[in-house]
Amino acid sequence: MTKAVRVMISGRVQGVGYRAWCQTEAMSLGLAGWVRNRRDGGVEAVFSGAPDEVDEMLRRVWRGPPGARIASLDVTDADAGADAEFHVLPTA
Repeated sequence: MTKAVRVMISGRVQGVGYRAWCQTEAMSLGLAGWVRNRRDGGVEAVFSGAPDEVDEMLRRVWRGPPGARIASLDVTDADAGADAEFHVLPTA
């Protein structure tokens, strides 16, 4: 079974290496998906994989890399998609 979620992350999440950190963490858990900066100053990500690993990634997203300060997360269900890797996408 695969679980997929879209996460909108707000706070101090740009300029602190959040996207690269997110990619490293997601890949370490075997997750597929993507992460990108948003023009509103937030970060958006989709995580897809085994439910336990997606839940663990959501716990990690709350901590973030050093220097990040997470104000809020908005988590919604997402389509799993066909990609089996995790990517950093351009700003949207």
